[in-house]
Amino acid sequence: MEASLPVALSAQLALERRLDTLAHNLANVRTVGFRSEEVKFDEMIKKGDGFGAEPISMASEGASFLSTRNGELTQTGNPLDMAVAGDAWFGFQGPNGVVYTRDGRMRINQAGTMETLTGYPLVDAGGAQIQLDPNGGSVTIARDGMITQNGRQFGAVGLFTIPATAKLTRFDTSGVVPDQAAQPALDFSRAGVMQGFVEGSNVNPILEMTRLIELQRAFESAANMIQSNERSLGDAIQTLGGAK
Repeated sequence: MEASLPVALSAQLALERRLDTLAHNLANVRTVGFRSEEVKFDEMIKKGDGFGAEPISMASEGASFLSTRNGELTQTGNPLDMAVAGDAWFGFQGPNGVVYTRDGRMRINQAGTMETLTGYPLVDAGGAQIQLDPNGGSVTIARDGMITQNGRQFGAVGLFTIPATAKLTRFDTSGVVPDQAAQPALDFSRAGVMQGFVEGSNVNPILEMTRLIELQRAFESAANMIQSNERSLGDAIQTLGGAK
């Protein structure tokens, strides 16, 4: 009887954390380049004491991680819009180093620097900023990232691969910072730049809504377990009190 209370409480704590991630994902379903947040839960088992107490299985609070699956591509026709084909990332110079993103919407500032819509300079494979001619006309970007403007080459957009085992920390809305070093992508048959496209959020709204419904039912089940435990405990106290 006493064991059901911590089990139900651990379940509600885990469900609350999952609810927060689902709400954040659904709020960014239309955010370009957004990576959905998932939660991995582990089972914690408290061993029995050897005197009749059974082992207790509870859920951990959960460890969150960012999903790296691809989002849907949309053709815009804007020459400064880019999407990544394959498993790679664009890089831009953030406040504390290079940040990686799948949001390829860029612009050229007055100084000719190619930058994100939030004002961070895009970088090439070596981490250097990309400088163009602000009055040089239209830009052509090849699959390998090579930039041509008015018949002249102005460097190349950097593509980077992040180790699959890296833990990603979110930066702003669509950027990520890995805890392991990213490497320049060299095989453009497997990863490349698609000019005139943008990649949307990788959130599946139908799946997230289904999860939200399942989560609500699970939360209600845990709440019912707590209420049942309280009633049983109250009945036991009354019974013991009456026995005196």
